[in-house]
Amino acid sequence: MKLVEPPSCSSPSAIVFIGRNRCGQWVAQEQNGLYGGLFVNHAQAVKYALFENGHHPETIVELAREIELDMGGATASPGDAPVRRVA
Repeated sequence: MKLVEPPSCSSPSAIVFIGRNRCGQWVAQEQNGLYGGLFVNHAQAVKYALFENGHHPETIVELAREIELDMGGATASPGDAPVRRVA
């Protein structure tokens, strides 16, 4: 049996931004920095965003400007569980 990690999203209304960073890598990031990752192509970024947001394509926003992966919105305190980072 293959175990699959459940989506990080707790609300289907979470906006996920997709775009390229200054190095040309694809970035997918939830608007509050709760989850995100770097990807080699657009298709993988979209696939990740759909998985994480509960398959709600209407909440994915593609940006024409550069976007950098910033997990600052999901900082953890020393006693908290580790922040999940995908790269």
